[in-house]
Formats: sequence, structure tokens, C-alpha cells
Amino acid sequence: MDNIKDLKILYFGTPEISSYVLSSLIEDGFNIVGVVTQIDKPFGRKAILTPSPVKEVALKHNIKVYQPTKLRLEYEALMDLDVDIILTLAYGQIVPHELLNLPKIGAFNLHGSILPSLRGASPIQTSLLNGDKESGITLMEMVDKMDAGRMFYVKKVSIGEEDNYTSLVEKMKVAAYLCFKEGILDIVNKTNLGIEQDENKATFTKKILKEDEILDFNNDATHIFNKIRALSYTPGAYFVFNNEKYKILKAKVVETKNKSVGEVIEYNKNNFIIGCKENALRVEEIQRQGKKILNYKDFYNGNMNLFKVGDKLN
Repeated sequence: MDNIKDLKILYFGTPEISSYVLSSLIEDGFNIVGVVTQIDKPFGRKAILTPSPVKEVALKHNIKVYQPTKLRLEYEALMDLDVDIILTLAYGQIVPHELLNLPKIGAFNLHGSILPSLRGASPIQTSLLNGDKESGITLMEMVDKMDAGRMFYVKKVSIGEEDNYTSLVEKMKVAAYLCFKEGILDIVNKTNLGIEQDENKATFTKKILKEDEILDFNNDATHIFNKIRALSYTPGAYFVFNNEKYKILKAKVVETKNKSVGEVIEYNKNNFIIGCKENALRVEEIQRQGKKILNYKDFYNGNMNLFKVGDKLN
């Protein structure tokens, strides 16, 4: 095929990372014949129904939007579309077998890891939790088994110690678009037939739940540091003190022989240090419940007497 931009693409996605790729496809001249995204969700204190970032992009460009509550039961309207490729990125529902057979060329997913590692719902967060130095995007075939199809193209991304979920998504979304753009032509022309995944090397991630946001200082400081990175800036990892939540959005590991696990070791204008099972954590950005995120210096200036050495957190 001479011009891949003539391909009729049905795009599935929901969050901001996916909206970036959709915008890039449109701006680059690809032919998006429809968009499938999650239903509008309540947002903010007033619970205003808000469209997904992907829907906002589609509406801006007058692209037809489909929002099935349960795709496996509500896909008939899509079966009448003339589609060459289905492309998904963080859609949020399983695409049924009937739809996988719809496109003339194939159904493909942009997955947020270097497969077969970190299949499942939270590959980007899990790579940070693991303290990985590298991740990437895999352009893969969609099959009935989760994230198990042939791999066609990989775009690697480096992970720095300062990266958190927010910054890593910024890197990954650019890699995701380039992964598709650079990889799809060889797939269409059948010069790249893909590589089967080694099931023996497959690892799996789980959905991030509310209870996963709680910090447990009985873990070593490096583990907690990585958890903070994986959950920053959203949803944020927190501890509880006097029935109030405090999110730690940025921290550093500091060496200490003090074994005051879960206690405030130091609280002054220079440092807020919390003891962990191994070493300690120095807080650099923090958010008091209902307040703004602050760097530690600003937080301390407004809360000088909030904590004292020896206070037990959580």
C-alpha cells in the first residue's frame, strides 16, 4: 500500500495518553472513521458529567463517537462500519471477538510496556513501582487473550529517577504515536508478520485500587519512593494523621540507622523525614487534604506546628 493514511481506522481509547495519539493521527492526516470511548463520568465536587479526553478530541474534529456502557453487549452499531484497522490504546473494556474480526487488515493495540512483560491494566504505574530504568510501547495484535497477541513493533522509553507517572505518560504518549506511525506500513505490506510472545516470560499487572494509594511505612524507603512515583500526580499516595489525609507527591530516600518505623524523625524548616523499615523518606512535595500541592518549604511555613518528632503516621 502506497499511502497508509488512506486506511480507515476505528479508534478505541479513553484517557489523556490516548487522546494525544488520536490528535496526532488526525493532525498527521490519518483517516479516523469513528471513535469508541467510555461513557461520560461525573467529575469534580459538583459531579458534572464530563466526556473523556478522547471524546473531546473526536467532537472537535467532527468524528462520530460511540460510547457503549458494556461493549461486549453493545457493539452491533460498529459492525456496519467499513474499517481497515482497529487501533486501541487504554480504552478500558475488553474488545469482543466479533469486533476483532471486523477490520480488513487487523485489530491492533498500543500497550504500555515491552511485552511480554507487564501485561494488563497498569503497566506504566507498575514499571515505576518496580523501579525499572526502561519501558516502552508495543504495537501488538489483538487476540481474545489479554495482551497476548503477536508483537510487531516496539518503541523504548528511558525512565529517570525523577520520573513519576505524570512525566512518564508524557514520554509514553509520544512513543505510542511514533510506534504506530513507524510500524504500521510494514504490517500492511506484510513485510512484518510479527513475533509470537514467549508465554514463559509473561508478567502481569493489576488495576490500581483505592487501597493501593495508602502508604505503609513498614516497607523499605525505596519501595515507598517508587510507589509515590507510580501514583503521582494522580491519584496520589497518602498517609493519615489525626484522621486527615496527606498526599506525598515527591520524596527522596535518605539513609538512616534510626528504626522509628512510621514515625516523624525530623520536622523543621529544612526537612520532613519519616522512618521506614529500611532507611527513611524525605518529603519534597505534599498536599494536605482539601488543599493545594506545595513544595515542602511552603508547606512547613504554613504548618510549622502540625507535626512533631515522634508522631506516628497511619
